[in-house]
Amino acid sequence: MSDPVLRRLPKAALGALIARLGQTHTVRGPRVRDGAIVFGEVEAAEDLPRGWTDAQGPGRYRLEREGEAVFEGYVVGPDSPKRAHFPAREVLYTAERRADGKVGFAPVEATPGRTAWLGVRACDLAAERVRGAVFEAGGEPRPAARGREDLRVAVSCTKPGELCFCASTGTGPRAGEGADLVLTEREDDFLIEAPSEAGKAVLADLPVEPAEEGAEAWLDAAMEAAEGAMGRAVEMDGLPEKLLGRLDHPRWDEVAERCLACGNCTSVCPTCFCSTTESPVAISATGIGTVEGGAVEVGAGEAAQVRLWDSCFTEEHAYMHGGTLRPTVKARYRQWLTHKVGSWVAQFGTSGCVGCGRCIAWCPVGIDLTEEIAALREGEGELALPVLREAPLEDEDLVPSVAEVVGVRRESADVVTLRVKSERLAGFGPGQFTQLSLPGVGEAPISISGEEAGAIEHTIRGVGAVTKALCALEEGDELGVRGPYGRGWPMEALEGAPVVVVAGGIGLAPLRDALRKMVGSPASYPEVHLVYGARTPDDVLYAQEMLGWLGGPHFRLHVTVDRAAPSWRGHIGVVTRLLDEESVPEGARAILCGPEIMMRFTVEALGKLGVPDERIWVTMERHMECATGTCGRCQLGPYFVCRDGPVFRFDQVRALFGQEGF
Repeated sequence: MSDPVLRRLPKAALGALIARLGQTHTVRGPRVRDGAIVFGEVEAAEDLPRGWTDAQGPGRYRLEREGEAVFEGYVVGPDSPKRAHFPAREVLYTAERRADGKVGFAPVEATPGRTAWLGVRACDLAAERVRGAVFEAGGEPRPAARGREDLRVAVSCTKPGELCFCASTGTGPRAGEGADLVLTEREDDFLIEAPSEAGKAVLADLPVEPAEEGAEAWLDAAMEAAEGAMGRAVEMDGLPEKLLGRLDHPRWDEVAERCLACGNCTSVCPTCFCSTTESPVAISATGIGTVEGGAVEVGAGEAAQVRLWDSCFTEEHAYMHGGTLRPTVKARYRQWLTHKVGSWVAQFGTSGCVGCGRCIAWCPVGIDLTEEIAALREGEGELALPVLREAPLEDEDLVPSVAEVVGVRRESADVVTLRVKSERLAGFGPGQFTQLSLPGVGEAPISISGEEAGAIEHTIRGVGAVTKALCALEEGDELGVRGPYGRGWPMEALEGAPVVVVAGGIGLAPLRDALRKMVGSPASYPEVHLVYGARTPDDVLYAQEMLGWLGGPHFRLHVTVDRAAPSWRGHIGVVTRLLDEESVPEGARAILCGPEIMMRFTVEALGKLGVPDERIWVTMERHMECATGTCGRCQLGPYFVCRDGPVFRFDQVRALFGQEGF
């Protein structure tokens, strides 16, 4: 609760504030370094950039000497506390894989920083809340743990910069929420408030006195004037729906001609959270070096899972086997902007933009997102946002549990089913997936294909380094497992009606457990049709099991292949050629999994046979690296495929289905 009494701190006593903060914390505040004002260690008032001002504009940032102000001469530089709470490089866990096939995983705990942040602005405080919402939703404890013991001494901005628009985003200029102390600079002193108990404890030790009568009115007037002096403004109302409904607006092509896809905007943004991981294998006794927050030693033969900042402007950000979903600069810029001020609202209940203007100043070609937003508002089309997801994940530290391979079955030349025992996977649902990992190799999302004798089955096609290594495992080997994750098939919604299951290739694996349940419950699922396409007869999965399903009078099997020898007596061609009034009964519901182009033509064919979008479910494949919605890589418009999917009712995603870049 905020202290209702304003006090004044003489400027001569600023050193006393720094000294008091330094008794319990490392003080970091604004320092002049390399031609910019950034956060650095502060030991005395003389370390602060008194008499400096910043001249900012699109693609421009310069420091100049002017006046004697301590804080109000400048606004924000390229730095923010994000780097300390969410480091650009950090070790999530260490791991080992021994010659006998056994593995082990050890989490690396985040160490609280005990930093006193002096001079943070209202937009920085808002950015911390926004980042907190992201990691809290994903159950990721590290960023919050690093900042838990920090103090935040904020400064309310009386002189906003040319690029500031925090008044538009509702995040400034007055600092308050999240601050322990709030300073407002005047000519000879600071007005000081203590919104928190920790701030009051510091305030009690400072040479302050009650502010003069009328100070509150002066402060209110100063903040009102600052709101009116913003260098930029943007209309946020209805923006997410408009941006996501105007994906073909010509402005995207225009801005793409200027954008370098360099990622500067995401690097300086205090809320961007996209990340990637790597699993380096140590080659010496202390293999991978130091991360912010402490050194981590990794012995020879061991590995570590390292999280690194990434950007949606990189080609690899949306990479899946076979290529990237966003090969063009247009697609990457559109992804960044529609997420920052659009999809973020659906995902976390708030915009991802805090109005600091950093992305404008540090863009080499001076792209101004406020101008881009204004241009994109001049158009037609809106897409309704989905309802905010219900509950966050809990205790998701991204560290795998050890699981044992208890069985291996070769399904085809490049497909293997692993039977894995792990208590962590109890209670999975049909259509969910796990993250399987091998130390030093990497991690991959793999759909759960069933359960047998208490072991969870994963059917895997070996196409990359990780999946090939998983396919090479033998009975008795160990691996890492996280999960289960995601939303699976809507088994209750399928009850009581004919169900058409359409699968392509390895896409039968995520459907297999649902099929088993339907085949075994004819009272709930009175008519089930499996329409399945494979490359060749040798690539048909679970052939013997499917023949066994034919013993049930309510199950029908329709199989086709792309090519076959003359001895093949079945169908040849695409799966949609098998969809007719016999395989798609009246009133049917349909669930689909396979290549996206196959699902697109299948949905069209089902529609012609009278199956509406709201009775069709598809499972989407995207780059699901973290599986918790905290790496930003699997986005599909307002959705995270790993959290909101991978199964979607088709009317939820129709507007984005097949859309380039999504």
